[in-house]
Amino acid sequence: MTQVFEIHPINPQKRLIQSAALIVRDGGVVVYPTDSCYALGCHIGDKTALERIQKIRALDKKHNLTLLCRDLSEIGTYAKVHNSSFRLMKSATPGPYTFLLVATRDVPSRLQHPKRKTIGVRIPDHQIILDLLEELGEPMLSTSLILPGNSLPMTDPVEIEEKLGGQIDLVIDGGACGLEATTVVDMADGQAVIVREGRGDISAIGL
Repeated sequence: MTQVFEIHPINPQKRLIQSAALIVRDGGVVVYPTDSCYALGCHIGDKTALERIQKIRALDKKHNLTLLCRDLSEIGTYAKVHNSSFRLMKSATPGPYTFLLVATRDVPSRLQHPKRKTIGVRIPDHQIILDLLEELGEPMLSTSLILPGNSLPMTDPVEIEEKLGGQIDLVIDGGACGLEATTVVDMADGQAVIVREGRGDISAIGL
């Protein structure tokens, strides 16, 4: 059964955030709003939940997964950050940008790109997910909610529940989100290369 929590986007209700965190810890797959679009997420260490997300989105092993983090210091635990990369990320976070970096040993191999050994990292600028991450006390695995055959993410929580009910455990309804996924910047080699231009303005980060 899929639950739906209506959570205020500016002042999230603490009890609902706590309940959402319990669902994530128990292996649930959740849909939640971000500063770019709605996304699918699960606990960083739950293999079965990850496989459910991969099935929903029809993702292959080469798709770069993303860790949602609370701040730059947390990113440093899971990814190797060059000094030049740190400066760029500091100027762009929190915000709608995903950065591809070489993963550290703290990242399970199943979450890394099989050849490049990279992981996506991002610090969102949305109070609901920031509060959820704070309650979890660790990053959450994430990918944009773009279904197979579609080029744009889903935006309506009611439609999401109707479409994915039974495949996910929770929809966090934080109101309408945008139609653009994040801008993806590859910095695995220490230089910034735009992989996908999305909601994040590349001129704002000097690219």
